[in-house]
Amino acid sequence: MLHLRPYKKCDAGHIVNWCKDEVSFHKWCADRFDHYPISAEELHAYYEEYAEDDGLFAMTAFDDSDTAGIAGHLMMRFLDKEKTVLRFGFIIVDAKKRGRGVGKEMLSLAVRYAFEILRVEKVTLGVFENNAAARHCYKAVGFREASPETAEYYSILGEKWKCLELEMEKGMLEHATEV
Repeated sequence: MLHLRPYKKCDAGHIVNWCKDEVSFHKWCADRFDHYPISAEELHAYYEEYAEDDGLFAMTAFDDSDTAGIAGHLMMRFLDKEKTVLRFGFIIVDAKKRGRGVGKEMLSLAVRYAFEILRVEKVTLGVFENNAAARHCYKAVGFREASPETAEYYSILGEKWKCLELEMEKGMLEHATEV
């Protein structure tokens, strides 16, 4: 059974190893790091720096039925002072566990946590248009594309990547995938 728990420093080594190439690395973190690969220490330092300034907090999905334990990861941060809008980012699943519903289960848990515990009104995330698997997962959980004018473009690896804005409002939770 999958659970969410706060990120621990010891998780960083697992997380950075899930990106096996530079393309998947940038699909995961966009342009937040200026080189590939990054070390566990660099990921942890990033979280420590922004946790204080931006109210960022990271979560790790842990599968207690699996001896490997750590199955996925994401970070969350509030977008407003009133703490009504929460943004998910750095969403990733262990490469060995992809395609098994782990991402959907992790995101469903995170969405429920956001709406039921944190009491936010809306959850947002960005996904690159060239990341079809992630887009499919997010939409299966209940995220819907925001207005097209909210799309951003990133210059990554000499290409322009379109980042789509997805959102889920509190009332949409009933339509989300049950886990």
